[in-house]
This record gives sequence, C-alpha cells and structure tokens, in this order.
Amino acid sequence: MRTGVGVDGGRRRAVGVLVLVGVGALIPLLGPSPALHGTGEADAPGTGGIALLRTVLFAALSVPVGELFVKRMARSVPGAPAAAPRSWSTAANSVGFVAALGLASVVATGNLVPGGLADIDVGGLYGSRDGKLALLEVNAFLAAALCAASGRPGTQAWPLAAVIVAEALRAHPTTEYSPLIGSGLTLVHLVCASLWAGGLLQVLRTLRRWPRGEAAVALLGRYARVAAALLVAITATGVGSSLRRMPPETVLEQLTDTAYGRVLLAKVVLMAGVAALALWSRIRLARAADPLTACSPARAEVYALGAVVAVSGLLTALPVPIRW
Repeated sequence: MRTGVGVDGGRRRAVGVLVLVGVGALIPLLGPSPALHGTGEADAPGTGGIALLRTVLFAALSVPVGELFVKRMARSVPGAPAAAPRSWSTAANSVGFVAALGLASVVATGNLVPGGLADIDVGGLYGSRDGKLALLEVNAFLAAALCAASGRPGTQAWPLAAVIVAEALRAHPTTEYSPLIGSGLTLVHLVCASLWAGGLLQVLRTLRRWPRGEAAVALLGRYARVAAALLVAITATGVGSSLRRMPPETVLEQLTDTAYGRVLLAKVVLMAGVAALALWSRIRLARAADPLTACSPARAEVYALGAVVAVSGLLTALPVPIRW
C-alpha cells in the first residue's frame, strides 16, 4: 500500500516531468527563428512543427531501445531481483507511429505542411525515395507497438532496427556526396544515442524498483562501462558527420553564420554538459561510500539528454550548410 507521502512524491515527479517535457517542446518549436536570424537563410514553412515531430520520433525510438538493452543487461546481473518497472515500449512506439505519420504527411505534400486531408497525396509516397522511407518508418513503428504489446516484446527489435535504417537513409539523399558513408555514420550515431539515452532512463527506473544492494550497484556499473564506449562512438560519428557537411577550413565561420552551425554548436555545448554529469556520476559510483548516490547526477544527465534530443530534432529540420 502506498503512503500519502509516496503518492504526493509521485505526483510532484509527474508534474515536474510534464513541465520539463513542455519546456523541451519549446526548443524545436521556437528554435528555428533565433537560429536563422541574421544568416540570410530562408525559414521554410512549418520548420518548427517538423522539428517537434522529429524530436518526438527520436525520443519515442530511444525508450523501447533502452528497455530492450537494459532488460537484457539486468538478466545477466548475479542475484538480480525479479522486480521490473512497467514497460513503456507500447506507448512509446505508438507515439512514434503518430510522429512518423505526421512526417509522412509532410512528405506527401511535397515537404510542405498540409492544410487539410485533401492536400495529402498518399499514393505519391510510393513514387519517391523519401516517401517510401517515410512509409517504412510508419509501418515499422506500428509493428513495434504490436510486438511490444504481444507476448514476445523482444521481437520489436526488428521493426525498431528498420526505423533506424530508414532514418539514416533519409538523412542522406542520393544527391549528397558519398551518401552511404553518411548513412553509415548516422546509423551508428542513432543506435548509440538511443542506447545511451533510453538505457539510462531504464536503468534509473529499474533501480527504483530494486532494493539498494550489490545487484543495483552492479547494474549501474555495467551500464556506466557501456555508456563510456557509447559516448566515444557518438562523439566520433558526430564529428565525422559534421566535417562531411562543414569542411575543416569553414567550420568556425559556419558555426556562427549558419542556422545549422549555430544549433550544432548548442548541441556540442549540451553534450559537454552531459559528459560532465556522466563523469560526476561515475566518480561517485567508484568512490562514494554509497555508490548509489551516483543516481542523482545520473537523473540530471537524463534531463540534459532530453534537451540534446530536442536540439537534434531541430537540427534535422534546418537547411544543411552549403559545402564549399
């Protein structure tokens, strides 16, 4: 039976999360205008809405990927309790389906925000590469939601992989210089980012259900070791992707003179903050009398990663800088 204090604490946390989600939604919605200000670049109609949909899609992808990752990790911990948090995968995949459907409707109207159902050419989606990839993401999220709700939730890994592949291909059109290399970098970046953000969220949710003890410390420690490798991979692929779009001799200029560069710079600053929080958490885990005090900076790390996801969604909706 839950006490009144526990219920009140849960409500406060829920309200706090809702406030943070609302604030996070403002980043993609309101971000395009200040990012484009003074650059001379055009503000395409619906950029804020598209950025918000991409943010939702990335967040929805991270949750089930993180759940699958941490559930597998938890099973390998000696003496791990059977208790586990309620799965959010079905809900997250359903939200991802709605976001992918919204993005597909934009593609179906020639990359414009539809004014009504009559503007959407569903059949036209089958006639273009972007349309087919958008449909693949819609169907994959739907399949993932059905798998998550079934008796074999592990099977959602396959449609989720299809979403990641489709998103990596979408980000690099065939007209781009060496598109397959770009898609490969984006693929690794998306996988590692989803494992890191979604995995940390699931670890913290799991630790809330487990008693404080060796198993809880072991789970957090195992995640920390994997997360260090994920950070290296994310940094390497992020730098590689950026240099492909902004050659070294133009980076400093484009970081301040283009909307893409400005938002990328904001993402780098946020990632530096995330890395600092991650380091703080790992120092506590290794040196504190109670290693589970590392959960405090880890929770702040989750919130910071949420901001990174929002900025990433905005980044995908902005015009890519011209390669000189």
